[in-house]
This record gives sequence, C-alpha cells and structure tokens, in this order.
Amino acid sequence: MIFDPIRKLYQDELLAQFDWLDHGFGTRTAGPWLGEDQHAALHQIHSDIVVKAEGNRGRLGAGDALITDVAGLMVGVRTADCVPILLADPLRHAVAAVHAGWRGTVARIAARAVEAMACEFGTRPSDLVAAIGPAIGPCCYEVGPDVANKFAGLVPELADCRGPAHLDLPEINRMILASTGVPEAQIHAARLCTRCRAEDFYSFRREGERAGRMLTAIGVRS
Repeated sequence: MIFDPIRKLYQDELLAQFDWLDHGFGTRTAGPWLGEDQHAALHQIHSDIVVKAEGNRGRLGAGDALITDVAGLMVGVRTADCVPILLADPLRHAVAAVHAGWRGTVARIAARAVEAMACEFGTRPSDLVAAIGPAIGPCCYEVGPDVANKFAGLVPELADCRGPAHLDLPEINRMILASTGVPEAQIHAARLCTRCRAEDFYSFRREGERAGRMLTAIGVRS
C-alpha cells in the first residue's frame, strides 16, 4: 500500500498504475475526503446486494456494493473493521466498491459484485484488478462458534468449531475473489489491522459506538 500524505489516504500499487482511475482507502485522519454530493454511497446493511450507480450521487438505497462505468463518478463504502474491497476493469473502465463484514462475507458479496460487473459491463473476472483494504485482522477478530460455523462453506475446518475462533476476513474475501476467476496475482491485500493501528484507523472492536467510519472510494476519471 502507498500512503498519500496530502490526502492522508492509502492507495493500492496495482490500482495506482491506471491513470484513468482515482481511488483511496480512508484513514481516521483523512476525514470525509469526499462530500456527500461528490460520490455515490449506500445504506449498508451487511447483505449481498449490489447496486449499479447510474451517475447519481448521494445515498442510492440499501446494499453493500456499488458498481459503475460512469466517468467522473466516485462510488464509496464506509468501514471501521469491516473489509473494504475495490475492483477495477482496465479494459472496460468499470469499477466497484464493496463493503464486506462477516455477514456480507458469508453471503459472498465480493463474488456478487464480480458477477454484477460481468452482467452490466461485460467484465471478465480474469481482467479484474482487486484491492482489499485495511480491516480487522485475524490477530484481533475473535468470534464465537455461532459465527465461526457460518463460514463452514468457505473454511471447512470451521464446521466443527466448538469454541472461540480467529477469523481472517481479508483472506477469506481474497479466496472468494480468486474463486470467481480473478487471478491471484491481480489481488492485493493491505494486511493493515484496523484494531491494532489506533493511530491510523477507526475500529468498532476497539472503540465501540464511538468509532467513526472511514470512506473508501473508487471512480473513473472524467
């Protein structure tokens, strides 16, 4: 990951190579680096719902992933431990922003976003570049067996979990993206734990209801 000291954002090396693209993973010091009238967002509900942004800005409804190929439009998600994922199709100049909490991960929201891009824009998974941003890491994300068992379809060894387990949500989402056909060499993961790095990131696990939210966004330059 590359830190932009001016905007106080992180950028992914793979995505940063595209001059037609703008993107950023927010930090606690970045503030609301895009205004409500500067990007499209959703009422995030921990679902598998993907919404196509047609050029409108502001809240477009309920869901957990936004896709667009409209030049000049940024699409974004907000997180404070959940996994932010950005997707870019370099051939068709289409993008997606994905919010993957544990429920969304179980529902394979990242795969749904890939499928929606294929349906709407003709995207081939093999062309996609994916960046998985800062999120709570397995070092800090302990869950009970009731949650762990729900991941049995993705992580078979959790099927018989009877006690606390540490989940690696970024890695599970990486596996989901790879299973759709996105080449592993084209998937980058930040591996920056939001709970560990209090100076850089908000964390719901660390701060509870007082935690702010960090904006992650991507868009096709106009």
